[in-house]
Amino acid sequence: MEEMKILAVTDETVDRLYALAANGHFADVGLVLSCGDLPYPYLESLVTLLKAPLLYVPGNHDPEYNPRLINTRAEGCDNVDGRVVRVRGLTVAGLGGSPRYHPRGVNQFSPSAMTRRAWRLAASIAWNRPRLGALDVLITHSPPLGIHDEDTQAHRGLAAINWLIEKTKPRYHLHGHVHFHRRNLTPSVTTLGATTIINVFPYHLIEIS
Repeated sequence: MEEMKILAVTDETVDRLYALAANGHFADVGLVLSCGDLPYPYLESLVTLLKAPLLYVPGNHDPEYNPRLINTRAEGCDNVDGRVVRVRGLTVAGLGGSPRYHPRGVNQFSPSAMTRRAWRLAASIAWNRPRLGALDVLITHSPPLGIHDEDTQAHRGLAAINWLIEKTKPRYHLHGHVHFHRRNLTPSVTTLGATTIINVFPYHLIEIS
C-alpha cells in the first residue's frame, strides 16, 4: 500500500522549515495541514515552497473569516473549518476555534456552541461518506477534553471534540493550541480507540497509507 507524507504545523512559525524545504527535505510531502494560530503569510509561503495542497482551520488568534477581506484567509490554501473534503486520496475534516475565555474573543466558542458545530460537522461527514469515504484525518485547533490539554479556561480541551472523535472515528486527529516544550515529560501522541491523537506543535511529519 502506498504511503504519503503529511506535514502538520501549528501555533509557532519555524524558520528552519524554509531552509529544509529549500533543500528538498520535504520533497515527498504530499499534503500540508495547519491546526491554526499561524500567520497566513507563513502558510502561503509553505504552500508555495512545498507545492502541495494546504488545508487549515483557524485558531483563537486568527482573524474572523470574512469573504470580502483578503487578510482573513490564506491565499492558495483551503479553510476546512466545519467542512469535510477529499484531497490526495484522503478524507479530511476540520473544526477550528477554542473554548471561550474572553467576552469578545474571535474564534472562541462556549461548550454548547462548539457542540452544535461538532454535530453539524458529524452530520456532514456521515452524509458525504458514500462519496468521500471514511474519515482519515480530523484537524482541530483545540485538543479533546482530558487529552493533551491544560487546566486553564483558555487551554482546557473540548468535550465536543471527544464526541466527534467517537462518532466519526478518524484514523488520525491532529490539533494544536497547547504548546508542549517538554516532550520528555508530556506525551504528544495518544491513542483513543482506533484514533491516533497528535499534538503537532510546532510541526510533525506523519506517514499515512
